Amino acid sequence: MIEIRRSHERGSADHGWLKTLHSFSFADYYDPANMGFGVLRVINEDRVAPGTGFGTHGHRDMEILTYVLEGALAHRDSLGNGSVIRPGDVQRMSAGTGVQHSEFNHETRGTTHFLQIWIEPSQRGIAPEYEQRHFDEALKRGRLQPIAAPDAREGALTIHQDAVVHAGLLDGVERVEHQIGLGRRLYAHVVRGRVEINGQPLETGDAAKCSDETRFVFAHALEA
Repeated sequence: MIEIRRSHERGSADHGWLKTLHSFSFADYYDPANMGFGVLRVINEDRVAPGTGFGTHGHRDMEILTYVLEGALAHRDSLGNGSVIRPGDVQRMSAGTGVQHSEFNHETRGTTHFLQIWIEPSQRGIAPEYEQRHFDEALKRGRLQPIAAPDAREGALTIHQDAVVHAGLLDGVERVEHQIGLGRRLYAHVVRGRVEINGQPLETGDAAKCSDETRFVFAHALEA
């Protein structure tokens, strides 16, 4: 079964400096039908205005992935890490017993557009960890590249959960067949453009909740 959730059905908020869309219940947005999907707890699509950002704040017991689409996001945390995340970069922060961090767009003009994904860990109370890696477009072109996995497969970041996060780029006649194990589930989020999943069309911001199926075909969908 594939359940489609359209982009406009997401929660949203406009704070002036921050425009955000929530796939699942988050902050002031509450939807009991969309509290998460298995261990996937958050997909927030954020746009941060120039010269603004999230001041220092804390997290605990969560695997947090940041995937920048446009612009640059400066990260600093209580572990002593400081970095700039740019398109193609993926950052993983395992909050564990607790970490403080800030995220800012220090650009003077451009908006920073990124996804933040939270996954519940399989174990609570671990020591906080930080990791960042760049994934070239070539790695994602016409295939699903693991970007986070418990076994760090194919250079993926290491997360503390039995889940795998992939990123793919499809264009023209490209298509990808993807198999999952019996009893597992798949959540697909369209970042840009139009995609078909098992023949069902999705557009920018749409998502598909997939269960009771093990084979999926992803293909680029042309404009109608």
